[in-house]
Amino acid sequence: MQTLIVTSHPSLTSLTRSVANHIADGITSADSAHRVEIADLHQENFAPAYQEVDYQAFSSQRTVPDDVRREQQRIDAANNLVLVFPIYWWSMPGMMKGWIDRVFTNGWAYEESPDGKLLKKLGRLNVWLVGLGAATEDVYQRHNYFEAMKTQLEHGIFGYCGAQFRAAEWMLPSQLPRPEDYLTAARELGQRIGSGAR
Repeated sequence: MQTLIVTSHPSLTSLTRSVANHIADGITSADSAHRVEIADLHQENFAPAYQEVDYQAFSSQRTVPDDVRREQQRIDAANNLVLVFPIYWWSMPGMMKGWIDRVFTNGWAYEESPDGKLLKKLGRLNVWLVGLGAATEDVYQRHNYFEAMKTQLEHGIFGYCGAQFRAAEWMLPSQLPRPEDYLTAARELGQRIGSGAR
């Protein structure tokens, strides 16, 4: 088995980065043969802006750019995809959304036929979302933010591509009051992923 963990935070010392590392540790502690790769979009200087070359690839006028192909190959090699991110404006950061915009392309993640039929091409991929938020669970519930993120991320992106959505873990201070609580929860999630539990 192989898991690709993708994270997006500009700080090397962020809690988001620590959570990603603890998920990786949990996976390998549950199964030492399970391979884990962490893709840190900021440290790798991924270019998230959708450009003319991306549009040309979308409309089948050219192949995808090399940086996009590399990311697709990383996902192709993985059984599991875990996205770890701080919640910005009730969604993922722009860099991670740009990664999805550019990498989850027509012809690779899905395919639209001329007659309007949709072929979902990522059915073999298991997906987890791990979002770290600053507001309390009560705020999310009151304003239906959980439902909004579910519609946007779970259905609008991964459901559209046919990926097997496993869970959204929203790590909030009302449930995890100390930084070490986030890390414990991250390691436990990694152990579930590594052991094959849903």
